[in-house]
Amino acid sequence: MQQPNANPNHLPDGFSYQANTLSAQKSLELFYFLQQQLNWQQPAIKVYGKSHVIPRLQCFIADQNVNYGYSGSKLIVEPWPEVLDAMRVRLSRTLQIPFNALLVNLYRDGHDCMGWHSDDEKELGEQPTIASVSLGAERVFKIRHKYKNEQYSTVLQSGSCLIMNGFSQRDYQHSLPKQQRLKHPRINLTFRSII
Repeated sequence: MQQPNANPNHLPDGFSYQANTLSAQKSLELFYFLQQQLNWQQPAIKVYGKSHVIPRLQCFIADQNVNYGYSGSKLIVEPWPEVLDAMRVRLSRTLQIPFNALLVNLYRDGHDCMGWHSDDEKELGEQPTIASVSLGAERVFKIRHKYKNEQYSTVLQSGSCLIMNGFSQRDYQHSLPKQQRLKHPRINLTFRSII
């Protein structure tokens, strides 16, 4: 895997994007393998005190003794499939980050989404690095500054890798909005290091 180049899509500091990190064939094969083999869950989270089922499916994969949750939910930990462990090793070596966890999201179509948020849980540390690999349908990814009137948008292609690091989570929120006309699924692999 290549290390992403700095801001080819005019993204803010702390975000970098590399298209074609995986070939089209490898992306497709990995997509179908994960879609069929992972133990998908649809947990409920608390937002403003109310419980809601998330609008996507998830699978949390991690090393032994690693626990993680967000918005009042604790995720069930699955062991590393060989293909994802190999990807983790390559990403860890390339980025020099000891990734020990992976949150996988399956967006079944354009109705599934992710609202505005920052990955700023204390378990991720002050300046977390998150490597986000996209498989399947292209989706629009939005970024907005928390305190300034700045907003960015890019399209995440199948086989691409988006890196979020530095103060990206402190200063920005990101989202994957609904795309009502989109009929195809997408899988997103978010490698992270949990303290």
